[in-house]
Amino acid sequence: MKKLISLITVLFTLTTLCGPAANSPNLVFVLADDLGIGNLSCYGADNFKTPRLDALARGGIRFQHCYGPPLCGPSRALLLTGRYGFRTGMTGNGSGENLKSASEVMIPKVLKTAGYVSGCFGKWGQLPLQPSDFGFDEYMRFQNSGVYWKGPKNSSYVANGKNHELAEGKYMPDLVHEYLLDFIKRHRDHPFFAYYSMSHIHGEIVRTPDSAPASQDLYADNIAYMDKLVGNLIDELEKLRLRDKTLVVFVGDNGTGQRHAARSTIGGKPLSGNKSQMLEGGALVPMIANWPGTTPAGKISNELMDFSDYLPTFAELAPAPLPAGVAVDGRSFAAQLRGKEGKARDWVFVELGRHWYVRDVNWKLNEAGELFAMKGAPFEEILVQSASENSEAKAARRKLQTTLEQLDPAGGKPHRGDPSGKHEKKKARKAG
Repeated sequence: MKKLISLITVLFTLTTLCGPAANSPNLVFVLADDLGIGNLSCYGADNFKTPRLDALARGGIRFQHCYGPPLCGPSRALLLTGRYGFRTGMTGNGSGENLKSASEVMIPKVLKTAGYVSGCFGKWGQLPLQPSDFGFDEYMRFQNSGVYWKGPKNSSYVANGKNHELAEGKYMPDLVHEYLLDFIKRHRDHPFFAYYSMSHIHGEIVRTPDSAPASQDLYADNIAYMDKLVGNLIDELEKLRLRDKTLVVFVGDNGTGQRHAARSTIGGKPLSGNKSQMLEGGALVPMIANWPGTTPAGKISNELMDFSDYLPTFAELAPAPLPAGVAVDGRSFAAQLRGKEGKARDWVFVELGRHWYVRDVNWKLNEAGELFAMKGAPFEEILVQSASENSEAKAARRKLQTTLEQLDPAGGKPHRGDPSGKHEKKKARKAG
């Protein structure tokens, strides 16, 4: 019996030493708001400079084909649950009440089984309840979107269940950043997951603390300040000697806002579409992953990714089991982060409201049966006539149609209200 007890003690000690605290990376997920690929200089943006994000990309992997729903609420629900909107019911900005904490498991609950502590900082968007209801141990969230300075609609925030007023002259992005860094410092000796959902660069675009008094380009000022905050985060991780054991993932939640899409060009060309549109520029977003000594430096990945992939990836890195009893749509890209050959996606799925499409490298098929040639993306997508006898197009249509039939989004939770998913009527939301 004594030998058995000694063996159990040894095994427990080894498990503790070799568990999450010893092997698992800290995970920092930075989510920018309304930031498309035409807003980052590392993606070739003509009119904006993002030196700190460019450096992050040079030291890690820059993904060229990352897709999410083209609107704030659905994109956040998808990335946190790993499940498409037709499964969760979060198909539009007004359908957050369909997301149930009793049935939907988000990243923090998954990671908790591996010993992680989780914090949520910034925008909670159109998601329901509080972050703590979905497993976050700590949180600081502001109300609405595009919150910067104290105003009639932007005067309060909630931190761990307590309401606070934003002080006059205090910049909300700085306050969110302070909460984030405090969380990291307090948990530096423990594996942590930090979900940093930034206010930048959602409108209304106003001055930043660094804007010149007579600045003529507040939009560029906001992109620059966002870049500065990300750089400061990296600097703090370096000071805390956490950088080599921390994976930082930077992503935009959807494409560039319509008002600023015309100047968010690459190589002098505008993208096809923008935020809230079921076009390339609405769903294609920048994504950078950097984990010094692990992610290949300077790599440009052309693999397809979508927002369902984060949950299974983080679960594999922890490691932690995936949620039981539910369909997780994502595919882990943990191997790629480690510089190994993973199992690449053949397609991505994008949904908003009552519209959706499935896309592979060269073709896109939507819910109306329209096929688009995507070889000119992100600048153009060409509708292929249904009567076309092009053999390549016919094969693509068959393949993508089979994928849609297997997914069966029409058979999922129905979308209520505005078909676009942008603004659902209160009456329709209650009916849903």
